[in-house]
Amino acid sequence: MEFWIKAAQLFLSLAILVTLHELGHFLPARLFKTRVEKFYLFFNPWFSLFRTKKLKGKRVFSWLSKESPKDWESEPNNTEWGLGWLPLGGYVKIAGMIDESMDKEQLDKPAESWEFRSKPAWQRLIIMVGGVTVNLVLGFLIYIGVVFFWGKEEIKASDIKHGLAVHAYLAKYNIQSGDNIIEVDGNPVISPNELNKEVLLRDAKVLTVQHPNGSKQQVELPDDFGKILFQEGAFPLFSMRHKSTQVDSVIANTAAFKAGVKKGDKIIFIDEKPIEYFDEIQAALYLKKGKSTEIRVLRNADTVSLKAAVKEDGTIGFAPKPTGIVDSAAIKRVNYSLGESISVGMVTGVNTLGDYVSQFKFVFTKKGAGQMGGFAAIGNMFPPMWDWQQFWLTTAFLSIILAFMNILPIPALDGGHVVFLIYEMITGREPNKKVLEYAQYAGMILLLTLVVYANFNDLFRWLFPN
Repeated sequence: MEFWIKAAQLFLSLAILVTLHELGHFLPARLFKTRVEKFYLFFNPWFSLFRTKKLKGKRVFSWLSKESPKDWESEPNNTEWGLGWLPLGGYVKIAGMIDESMDKEQLDKPAESWEFRSKPAWQRLIIMVGGVTVNLVLGFLIYIGVVFFWGKEEIKASDIKHGLAVHAYLAKYNIQSGDNIIEVDGNPVISPNELNKEVLLRDAKVLTVQHPNGSKQQVELPDDFGKILFQEGAFPLFSMRHKSTQVDSVIANTAAFKAGVKKGDKIIFIDEKPIEYFDEIQAALYLKKGKSTEIRVLRNADTVSLKAAVKEDGTIGFAPKPTGIVDSAAIKRVNYSLGESISVGMVTGVNTLGDYVSQFKFVFTKKGAGQMGGFAAIGNMFPPMWDWQQFWLTTAFLSIILAFMNILPIPALDGGHVVFLIYEMITGREPNKKVLEYAQYAGMILLLTLVVYANFNDLFRWLFPN
């Protein structure tokens, strides 16, 4: 059931984002009297789920068709609207433009006044950046709406009594679980999630640490610390502590499965070290990554000792039974007025965009390339139960990602068209049509390769979880 709930949220989110993105192209095209031949949600290779077009003042439909009916060509100025079956995006087919359709016959004819290629370069530029603009604005508006309707969770460091769960990698900096981070670069910490972003993505330099005995220490972080953490797999660095030490499920064929760990087992010792918090399990396993460790569990009334081989990422392949956060009283929901929501939502959007651009550099590393994900990875970003707040937060995040990815200077993306338009505006010369055509082919091959690779990663992780 969880699969279908996530899939439904993914489908709805993509439908919203793709439709509004394409409207961002469609509306300025029509404003500048450019003919838009087709508007499609999702791609339709070989056939469409349905098509519709207005003919002689009456809307007509065609279902499960391979191509548009011939009589639809009688009113070319009316747009054909359709739903494809391949949810990799969508498109608007603008007359006189080299795009995904690769319709070269039209381009071999003399240019018409209603074609894209006949419009001034500045109008074509506005048409091309329209989709990116809509997605960027949409992401900001959603964040503003979420803050206004649901408020925002904040955590006062002074209200955390048991300290934070800290990744074992930070032990070399004298920061351990039970410590509390009260300031980052002189600013108060509002949540572990924001703290993680400050350290991993925003180049934080100084952490003010409060130890359980009340003493304080300032820790200076090295340059490129975020990249170091990524390569080490040391994230999240900080989280709230909980006592989820009971096994809820064991992944088949993993180290935990082979060691004999069973659902319901309560982990009480790892290598003779007593366990109270889940982060103590994580720390103990991280220190034994790539090695064997002894795990003692409480199974019903019996104590059972098991030997498990720890993976290089410090895991063995089980999920804990969820329990409450020990410092849940520290979590406060702050409500905002409309004016305050606009300010907070805008800051959230700017930080989201900046964080994504910052983490994009990790893609070009061996570890980053291996962690690329496709539709399964995106679907797993949604909660397993329908939650409108989380749905809209994830949709806002995806909208900003879509805006950034589409403006990249890659042929077949909006950014690729923008590059050629800027070249034309600077030089006063139109790019060679063959160059545009070959660039479009190259871009499409590159994008399809990345899509196949990312989804193969999803499949590989599903087939070989250990």
